[in-house]
Amino acid sequence: MIDTKIDFEAKKHNESALGYLDNPKKTEGLLKKAIVKARNNKGTLGDAWEKLQLFFDLVQAYSKGEYRNVAPTTILTIIGAILYFVSPLDVVPDFLVGLGILDDAAVISFALKKLSAEIDEFKTWKKTAKE
Repeated sequence: MIDTKIDFEAKKHNESALGYLDNPKKTEGLLKKAIVKARNNKGTLGDAWEKLQLFFDLVQAYSKGEYRNVAPTTILTIIGAILYFVSPLDVVPDFLVGLGILDDAAVISFALKKLSAEIDEFKTWKKTAKE
């Protein structure tokens, strides 16, 4: 039941993500908002914090054209998850201190689980690109 609701919410935001796919400026603005929110909620995010940072890095690398070894549907799913994360009105509104961020973390974790193979490839690329 919960996975179904999370999947439904994430797919809703995937449609909005299309507007970011080939628009680096718009994507940069989204990432800035998401990074600020993530920093402000680092303690509450728990394990989702690191997953979210990986999402930010992947979207940024894709947007800059540095990394394209990923399906467009994967980027759309990740941008959709980030859009859900920054949205103040979602399944559990963010104004509910402590609880509002939990559904955001669940969407991030759900997206990562769904895309784990491509995320692992990106992690490998990221490590070798830094060397």
